[in-house]
Amino acid sequence: MNYIGSKSKLSSFIKETVYATVGSDLSTKVFCDIFAGTGIVGRNFKAEVKTVIANDLEYYSYVLNQNYIANSNVLTEATSYIETLNNLPLKKGFIYKNYCRKGGTDRNYFSAVNAQKIDAIRQQIALWKKTNTISDEMYYFLLTSLLESADKVANTASVYGAYLKKLKKTAQKELQLMPATFLLDNKKHQVYNEDSNILIKKIKGDILYMDPPYNARQYGANYHLLNTIAKYNEFVPKGKTGLPDYNKSDYCSKPKVKSNFEQLIKDANFKYIFLSYNNEGLMSVAEIKTIMSKYGKYSLAKTDYKRFRADKAENRNHKASTTEEYLHILIKNL
Repeated sequence: MNYIGSKSKLSSFIKETVYATVGSDLSTKVFCDIFAGTGIVGRNFKAEVKTVIANDLEYYSYVLNQNYIANSNVLTEATSYIETLNNLPLKKGFIYKNYCRKGGTDRNYFSAVNAQKIDAIRQQIALWKKTNTISDEMYYFLLTSLLESADKVANTASVYGAYLKKLKKTAQKELQLMPATFLLDNKKHQVYNEDSNILIKKIKGDILYMDPPYNARQYGANYHLLNTIAKYNEFVPKGKTGLPDYNKSDYCSKPKVKSNFEQLIKDANFKYIFLSYNNEGLMSVAEIKTIMSKYGKYSLAKTDYKRFRADKAENRNHKASTTEEYLHILIKNL
């Protein structure tokens, strides 16, 4: 899945820095990814730690992390359910009517066929859940499979803040529901869908990893259609892009980000704290250092990283092809 700020390519850098700070044996540690997104960082530590706590304010992220982090059961009938969903008759439901040009709006997020496939699959998953035909684990597995498969045929540049006028080649392909994968283990992990500054007061552990939004772009707007498919609740879409009411993070607000960040650090009951940020963020390196240094021993690791592109270079404030990705480190005085 194309995702702003994804740490997939930075996984080795993050792991090496954590090992160097905490030690290479993490088997007794509780690891919290409190701005989890697609859960890629938690997934990379899942096999190595005692427990992963994953959290994100966005509901689509909660679905993904319920599958990738919390799920530890073998889903023996998964192939059968995927096959059934791939062969359903098309349905003209909420996605077709509101996010497909042929549905009556000018919105062009999906082809007519793919919008109907999404509706048919999503309605069937909901019916199986309502009738207790499937377990919670199977529900989140199937829903994750749908979100990822729909994203592959979405008619966008990358994010859902806008759609393309004409269907691109990948959007013309017919959606095929592909099974999501995940790492099975016998551990108990925790997944939340809460404001991080509220959740931090309720949890404790050893390693806190933070990857908050860097800039003013709200994830609730950029990925609204994933939330819409995940929730599949009726509402009146607003404006040209069909926005629902969406969460607005204070970490995307220049006037609010520093006070929220400091409160999160202050309330954190974790000895080792790592913050991923970059040189295009709302907070400067100096500002972060000043805040974190109040609460313990601070240090900094950094690496060059190819920046995420969801638009044309001439439309961006930051036109460089790479960013400096920082991993701010705090050994907190508890």
